[in-house]
Amino acid sequence: MIESVTALKSSFLYYLSVTRIPAALERRLQQLFPRVREREQFVAEIISRELDGPLKLPLEDQPESVGGTLHLFTDGGSRGNPGQAAIGCILEDPARGMTLREHMERIGIETNNVAEYRALIEGLKIAKRYQPNRLICHLDSELIVRQLNGDYQVRMPHLKVFVEEIQALSRSFHSISFKHIPRSDNFRADALVNKALDEHPAPKFRGLGN
Repeated sequence: MIESVTALKSSFLYYLSVTRIPAALERRLQQLFPRVREREQFVAEIISRELDGPLKLPLEDQPESVGGTLHLFTDGGSRGNPGQAAIGCILEDPARGMTLREHMERIGIETNNVAEYRALIEGLKIAKRYQPNRLICHLDSELIVRQLNGDYQVRMPHLKVFVEEIQALSRSFHSISFKHIPRSDNFRADALVNKALDEHPAPKFRGLGN
């Protein structure tokens, strides 16, 4: 078994250099890792970690539809604005006192606001699978909560796209609300954001002037 895994890793490293990947994914990898060698090593490490770890069931094979009221905590942030950014999501079932799912992800070079919106979008996609009767979304960005609740207008065109996607996803829930909470109450989602950024330190971002 070990020999077969090793052979699979070697084969992957070879095909990585000759196989084309989707253009959108390639652009994201280029943002994160400008050098080809860094990109190859990053992807190879992910594959190696998955091969060495326990078998994970695909999302489609995992339990769905718990109903009731679920709580979603999301956070997004960038180190620099814009800068290397990540998102974190936590879905909880308070009736059973358990966490249903946690998610963290690096999203490349983005602003804080974009990261906040993308975190919520990812969280809504996760929550949708559990088909709650009511979903309460907790964010520590008062600005974004007020924008989603219609108290403030979204003036920037590139942010309106995210708001429209959130509105579309919101229609999948019987009842949904967006609540502002202090950052201290959102520490778990914030910790996921920092963990995502810390686990794979990013190379120096090379702007147009560099």
